[in-house]
Amino acid sequence: MNKRIFAAFIAMFLVTAFAFAGASFGEGIKERMASRLPALEQLKAKGIIGENNQGYLEFRGSSREGQDLVNAENADRQQVYAYIAQKQGTTPELVGQRRAIQLAERADPGHWLQNAEGQWYQK
Repeated sequence: MNKRIFAAFIAMFLVTAFAFAGASFGEGIKERMASRLPALEQLKAKGIIGENNQGYLEFRGSSREGQDLVNAENADRQQVYAYIAQKQGTTPELVGQRRAIQLAERADPGHWLQNAEGQWYQK
């Protein structure tokens, strides 16, 4: 059930983020992020990756399983955060930090998260 709620939240976030964007910017990113979500959720469930306090995915150990997916997701998140920051008159860093809080609140039990002080914990 939490995964459905999380997926719905991601969809709402993306729709909101791209509501005023041109189709060339928003649609491609939205589709890519949605297509990666199931694989990223599996990596989170295995404890291979976690959500850091800047709104990006980060590897938790030596395994780099799914590195291409993680890199692509983080690159798309960076573009989304920059776009939102421009529209809101703030910085991409602040947008990412705010997003990290949202992601932590909605994370499934057992997923790794990083608190504001940089310490990792499992929800």
